[in-house]
Amino acid sequence: MQRLLLSFAAISGFLSVCLGAFAAHGLKHHIAAESFVIWQTGVQYQVYHALALLAVGLLYQTQASKALKLSGLAFILGSFLFSGSLYALALGAPKALGVITPVGGLSFLVGWAALVVHALRR
Repeated sequence: MQRLLLSFAAISGFLSVCLGAFAAHGLKHHIAAESFVIWQTGVQYQVYHALALLAVGLLYQTQASKALKLSGLAFILGSFLFSGSLYALALGAPKALGVITPVGGLSFLVGWAALVVHALRR
């Protein structure tokens, strides 16, 4: 589990830097300003949760728990659903895809709540 969490944290951090640079240096001039802001929001939340996932992965080494595992998995799912749907919307995906974004946000909230539970039980 720790290898999965740390690997995904590193991949997600790497991709968020790539996607942010891609937007700033190439995409910015090819999409509407509103779409650029949507893209940047996806990158921002992906970076935040890559760092959170890194912390969860490091904690898992010495404090493994079901709550910590849930936190990490929820952060991974949230990154795919929240940031992924924002990237797609920024690139012109149908607006109906926007219903996925709040599910990703809810997944982030589950991850943070599970982290609180883990902390309180320690």
